[in-house]
Amino acid sequence: MAEFTLIPSHAQAYLGANYKAMATTSSDADQDIVVRGVRYTKEQVEDFVGQAEEYVRENPGQALLYAFVAGYILNRLPLATILRGFVRLAFLALRPAVLVYGASRVYQAAQEE
Repeated sequence: MAEFTLIPSHAQAYLGANYKAMATTSSDADQDIVVRGVRYTKEQVEDFVGQAEEYVRENPGQALLYAFVAGYILNRLPLATILRGFVRLAFLALRPAVLVYGASRVYQAAQEE
């Protein structure tokens, strides 16, 4: 593994451990790549959640402030309007899709006869 010159030593150790974990995981030839990917992603998410919990325990006031700001921003977003627009777009695209599907079924039925 090449040396990282721009990364601090604690980050180097973290990245080195992750690269070693990925190499160990990829050496299992009998497992499917999807299963390995899911397992690796699950481990990364669990690691992130652990780091977040540790940060909240160390800085509860700052974490509470971040949560409040995130909640306020989410509350101010027009989520209902955005969702309504996506639903309208889906129904708008559904009509031509059903028409094309029906036409292809009629064409298949005509070819079979």
